[in-house]
Amino acid sequence: MTCERDLNALLRLMKPELRPGTFVFCTIAADETIPAAVDPLLIFREPEGTTVVAPLEDAERAGLRYEFASRLITLTVHSALDAVGFLAAITARLADAGISVNAVSAFHHDHLFVPSDRADEAMAALQELSEAKHS
Repeated sequence: MTCERDLNALLRLMKPELRPGTFVFCTIAADETIPAAVDPLLIFREPEGTTVVAPLEDAERAGLRYEFASRLITLTVHSALDAVGFLAAITARLADAGISVNAVSAFHHDHLFVPSDRADEAMAALQELSEAKHS
C-alpha cells in the first residue's frame, strides 16, 4: 500500500471514522511503571513524566488522575509521514468550529482526539472538508 502525500487527495480521501469509547490523557512519574490495569493506546515519554492515553475505564480502574475526556477520530487515508499541510488543514477547520484537537500521527494514519461532547460536530466538519472541492 502506497502512502499519500498530495494534500488535495489526502483531504478528499481522509474518510474519518469515530472509534468507540472515551479516551483520557494521564501522566505518571517518569520512574513509575504503567499500572497493569491500563491498556494504553498511546505512551509518550517526556522529561516531566510519561503521558498515557487510555480508555477512561482503565484510568478509573487504576485510580489514575486524568484530563481531556475525548473521542478518537481516525483519518483512514494512508498518509505519508512527510506529507505537508494535511494536519494543518484539519486542525484549522476544527479550530474554525471552536473544537480543540490533540493530533497524533502514527505510521499508517493520523488520529484526532476531540472533546467527547463535540465528537459528532467534529465528524461533520471533517466530512464537510473532505467533500469540498480541492483544486
